[in-house]
Amino acid sequence: MNRKELVAAVADATSLEQKTVDAVLRGLQSTLEDAASKGEKVSVPGFFALSVGQRAAREGRNPATGATIQIPAAKTVKFSPGSALKEAANK
Repeated sequence: MNRKELVAAVADATSLEQKTVDAVLRGLQSTLEDAASKGEKVSVPGFFALSVGQRAAREGRNPATGATIQIPAAKTVKFSPGSALKEAANK
């Protein structure tokens, strides 16, 4: 499902206009990006939890040449599905 299909599906399920759903989705994205940039955890019980984690620097290999390369440390966003989302996936 892409963004356009998601907006259409939510609009159908909620009887809202697609432009309203799209605005809400853009607002949600902006809010999640802001929370991630601040290192905050976002949790919606039963649905999902997002948190920022730290990935340590490590040594890797260039798959094309086999040469050893240094991969720098980086922050990453962790997504954990909630219980309702897990149950829906396992039906």
